[in-house]
This record gives sequence, structure tokens and C-alpha cells, in this order.
Amino acid sequence: MRRYLDSSPFPDAEIVVVDDGSRDRTADLVRAAAAQDARVRLVSNPGNRGKGYAVRHGMLEARGDWVLFSDADLSAPIEELGGLMDAVRKHDAQIAIGSRDLDRSLIGVHQNAFRETAGKFFNRVMRLVTGLPFQDTQCGFKLYRRDAAQMVFPRQQLDGFGFDVEDLYIARICGLRVIEVPVHWNNVEGTKVRMLDGARSFSDLLLVRWHHWKGRYK
Repeated sequence: MRRYLDSSPFPDAEIVVVDDGSRDRTADLVRAAAAQDARVRLVSNPGNRGKGYAVRHGMLEARGDWVLFSDADLSAPIEELGGLMDAVRKHDAQIAIGSRDLDRSLIGVHQNAFRETAGKFFNRVMRLVTGLPFQDTQCGFKLYRRDAAQMVFPRQQLDGFGFDVEDLYIARICGLRVIEVPVHWNNVEGTKVRMLDGARSFSDLLLVRWHHWKGRYK
């Protein structure tokens, strides 16, 4: 990622790595990288809190005018950032989300058939429950203008995998313009998403409506 920044239009961008209570050498490796490159910064969660918590923590810690969050496995290559930046400028949007479903020819390595089918079904249910128009809310590659991130993420209630939908739902409430952009994507084996996590994502859709009804997104 640092090599990409060196040759990109964003050479001074920072890289914020969120450690969600890992038990391997992740934090040590990031500290070593930070000692060599001032652009790298480690943010540590108080224990293992979940992906939603980790993304919210990192997005609120970020200092740039535009803030991208990306899965650590870079299943959507960092080079796709340019396409998201072009999209927000062209459409005068505050948020751009990477999508695997708008152009599936851009998928190099697919998930297994069960996970792909489950993902498509989830997004159909998501559109029905929330009214959001997006084809793929779960791609972990999303760009926020910093002021939009500061509006959305403090209102986020969910710490699990349903946070993506919740954040986009909050963005709509806040009147923010969101553009969905097709991106290259490759499945990376070794996912830590369990079947139970996937099932909870469906119940999280109802929680989003519940939190809205309770006024927690105001």
C-alpha cells in the first residue's frame, strides 16, 4: 500500500491500521512500519470488539479530507481508490461504495457458490427492509468525505457485520449523496466471517429500523 501511495496522486495520505485485539504479531509489524514511515499509524481497540467497531474507530481517527476503509486482505485492490475518487467528483457525492454486483466480470476469484448466493439474497432482503437502492452493501471498500464520515460514524450503533448497511442508512437520513461504483475484486481464502455472523447480519437489518424508530440516528 505504501508503494502505491508513493506513485499515486496521494503520496502524503496516512495509513491507519486498526488492531481489533489480535493475538498474532499484527500490532508489532505495524509499529515497526510506523517507525520507518510517518504515514503509518496504529489504532488499537480495547479488546476484540468486532468489525463494525474497528471501522468506526479507524474512520473517526482518520485525519484526511477523504477517508477510505478497506479490508486488510485487499480483496478490492487499493488501486481501485482512483475509480472511487473519480466517481465522487463526477457525481458530486460525499460517499462512494465499491460494488461487486454492478459488473461481475470484474471479479477475478469468486467466493464459493453458497456464499455468493447468500450475499445476493442478503442484499435483496436489505433493499426490502431498509429501502436502500444498492446492489452490494458488503464490499469492504468505501470512501467517505471526512465531514460525511464525521456525520455518519458517531451515530453508528452496530459493532458487527451489519454496520455497512447501518452507515448507508444513516447517510440517507443525513441527506448525503452515495454513489455505487463497480470495482475489481478477488476472494481471499482465510475469511473469519462465520455462518453465525452472516445470520446475524439479517437480524441487524431489523435492528437498523429499530434504532431509527427509537431516534438514535438523530
